[in-house]
Amino acid sequence: MANIKIAFINASTVITDADAQKVMSALQIQVTRDFAPVWGIDADLQFFRHKQKIPANYWWLTILDNSDQAGALGYHDVTNTGLPLGKIFAKSDILFGSEWSVTASHELLEMLEDPDINLVVFRQKTNEAGILYAYEVCDACEADEIAYKINGVLVSDFVYPSWFEDFKHPRGTEYDYMKKIKKPFELLAGGYIGVYKVDSGEGWIQLNPPGARLLYKMRAKVGSRRERRRTPKDQWLESEAK
Repeated sequence: MANIKIAFINASTVITDADAQKVMSALQIQVTRDFAPVWGIDADLQFFRHKQKIPANYWWLTILDNSDQAGALGYHDVTNTGLPLGKIFAKSDILFGSEWSVTASHELLEMLEDPDINLVVFRQKTNEAGILYAYEVCDACEADEIAYKINGVLVSDFVYPSWFEDFKHPRGTEYDYMKKIKKPFELLAGGYIGVYKVDSGEGWIQLNPPGARLLYKMRAKVGSRRERRRTPKDQWLESEAK
């Protein structure tokens, strides 16, 4: 039994409870079988219907339709007891041809590894310049084409700690679960990472693979991890939804 308890909440109008529970079962396998042995973090997921009472000590992973709904229902930056909260915008995913289960996996794993959305890795190239990389474990390899299936459910690839280590690794070092990444800080097609150039003063920006087109995801959704990383903590709001 894991110390972290996560409420998997279906507040979407386009996802049935049965489909949500099927995805949750796959996510539980991914966390315990694939993610925990690498990152040392496990969690127990439990399904809740919208407006069900959730224990105060549970983190939330909430399925919503879109970011507007998140605001309307009062799902803000942390749970109503101040604990970590992840959001899945299922209707938006479907509209743009993405698998919402991959987004659910992505949000869950990144919430587990960086629950307070404040961890970074400093990559210093010279004495005058350096870059902070957001400690996000799915962004670099987030594309549906790189995802894998668990019991028929598509879940996100994720990077290993070696991805954030900017030194020469032994031959055969693995950088992500699907073994697609070949070196630290590599971004696969469809991937990205949030960076902060400490000498530029331009704040958090999104780094993309060379030649990548600007996509819808370039603009952070309200309530997303990327949007919250840019928001000062004293402006974070507790959720109102129960």
